[in-house]
Amino acid sequence: MALSAEDTQTAGAVWEKIYADVEDNGAVVLSRMFKEHHHTVSYFKNFTQLQSVAETASAEEIAALAEVRAHGKKVFLALNDMVPHLTNVDALKETIAPLAKKHAAELKVDVKDFRIIFENLLDLIGEKQGADAKTAFKKVTDLIYEEIKAAY
Repeated sequence: MALSAEDTQTAGAVWEKIYADVEDNGAVVLSRMFKEHHHTVSYFKNFTQLQSVAETASAEEIAALAEVRAHGKKVFLALNDMVPHLTNVDALKETIAPLAKKHAAELKVDVKDFRIIFENLLDLIGEKQGADAKTAFKKVTDLIYEEIKAAY
């Protein structure tokens, strides 16, 4: 699945806006994942703050945790490395491969949990930029997800 030049341009503009607040937006995406899909907390056993409050804290309280903010930023940085390669599938695969292999082999993350992150990201984009932006960026998350699955 390749993106057209227009898709890539639109997606780049959407991403630029959401990435402008990388730490807050990354934390929101992860905190929603932790609240809505509680099993994902188990991947972060080393996040002691998260482990101690995950069951009782709100998504907003989880998003305020330093470890969640730092990892949310890390997730967004990884996506930011992928976005420039949307028109070059080989370069995109090279960017995705190490991340996918680490999450599959070392961290034992179910590939389906990447879809959860992408759904939360798309919801946030929709809230901040509207339905058209969400629809435009879904093409990006679909492409990235398929490449992550292929690399698993």
